[in-house]
Amino acid sequence: MSAPTTSQPSLLPAALLSQLEAIFADRLHLGQAIRAQHGASETHFDVVLPDAVVFPRSTEEVVAVVKACVAADVAVIPYGAGTSIEGNTTPTRGGVTIDLSEMNAILQVNAEDADVTVQAGVRREQLNEHLRDVGLFFPIDPGANATIGGMASTRASGTNAVRYGTMRDAVLSLRVVTPDGRDIRTARRARKSAAGYDLTRLMIGAEGTLGIITEITLRLHGIPEAIMSAVCSFDTLEGAVDTVVQSIQLGVPLARVEILDDMQMKASNAWSKLDYPEKTTLFFEFHGSERYVQEQVETVSAIAADNGGGEFKWSNLPEERARLWKARHEAYYAAVGLKKGAIGWATDVCVPISRLAECILETKKDLATASIPATILGHVGDGNFHVVFVLDPNKPEEAAEAEALNKVMVRRALDMDGTCTGEHGIGLGKQEWLVEELGDAVEMMRAIKRSLDPKNLFNPGKIFSL
Repeated sequence: MSAPTTSQPSLLPAALLSQLEAIFADRLHLGQAIRAQHGASETHFDVVLPDAVVFPRSTEEVVAVVKACVAADVAVIPYGAGTSIEGNTTPTRGGVTIDLSEMNAILQVNAEDADVTVQAGVRREQLNEHLRDVGLFFPIDPGANATIGGMASTRASGTNAVRYGTMRDAVLSLRVVTPDGRDIRTARRARKSAAGYDLTRLMIGAEGTLGIITEITLRLHGIPEAIMSAVCSFDTLEGAVDTVVQSIQLGVPLARVEILDDMQMKASNAWSKLDYPEKTTLFFEFHGSERYVQEQVETVSAIAADNGGGEFKWSNLPEERARLWKARHEAYYAAVGLKKGAIGWATDVCVPISRLAECILETKKDLATASIPATILGHVGDGNFHVVFVLDPNKPEEAAEAEALNKVMVRRALDMDGTCTGEHGIGLGKQEWLVEELGDAVEMMRAIKRSLDPKNLFNPGKIFSL
């Protein structure tokens, strides 16, 4: 990832700047540092500066900035916590980045209906802290402490998806500002509806290209009576994957099941001060009643033993579970830490679970012959896994090698009737693969984009080219 080498002045028209100053005052930022922060990515993409950054506090202010920018033919890019890793918020044409982090109010908790309405800038951990006293929780956990709006925009999922689904399943309704400056709601709070087109699902995963999400109504779940975590290492990667597949086929309702290969365990041990065997390892979590959780643990531990698993270490202590999942959530940074001064290139695919072991094993063989370090980790319960390539930013040949390895992995996933991205989104990084995966369906997406955003001003350059 490269940084701007020279000062880049804002290129916004003077009239638009005056309008933005009138709306935002000291919440309009033109300085190089904050613009660079909003033009950077968690991974290997180059920094591209927006011309300005604004921090709205209401949907009405988002409407105002959208109307001003569209009238001036200036791009707008919604921004949450900046944790996306496919260049999803990179301002490819400059313009105004709309940072929604100050829209962080929890607006309404409906405990009897098990739903909540929040502003887009509310963070995942903030929401669950707020919900704890009413016995409910929001289960979608992508690892990072992302904003709810960002999670909806990228159709995030993560470690709990095997049991609780993804953002597609969690969102009941959205409040969205459209490219023509309208403030719309996509649905009501009812748990199901057959009323017209499903605009909610259209906006989920659109990466801000069709509208700017400002409020979200979410489905919640009751906090389980008992939660137990477990760790088990395996002599072979195939044994670990087979354990997951067989557990699911037997109907065990795994809440979380994560795989970390031997390289990732080496990195995580060093980064998170752990002492687990440096072998392919599964991290589990089980939810339910005390008795039901114990039955799940006994069943899965027996399956693991049959597949070459080692000691099945489990705990129901909150501090132990927190330590375990903190290590999993820090896995990306642990991988990057394998090489001093490195950057990470993270990629992911998802395949039908019956093909998962084959896909991971073939990918592992490719990585074994690579000259760059790379780790495998993933949410194997739903067929999704990630590779983190660890690159020297001053060696373009390493980026080229990562690109070649990524192409082989994505091609393999598509050949298995999988997808080029299970949860990272398309952004800048996987546009050619979207066309490969869906063919003429992408032209239908382009038609929707042209219809709703004829000037191509909402997060331009993402998902596909026009």
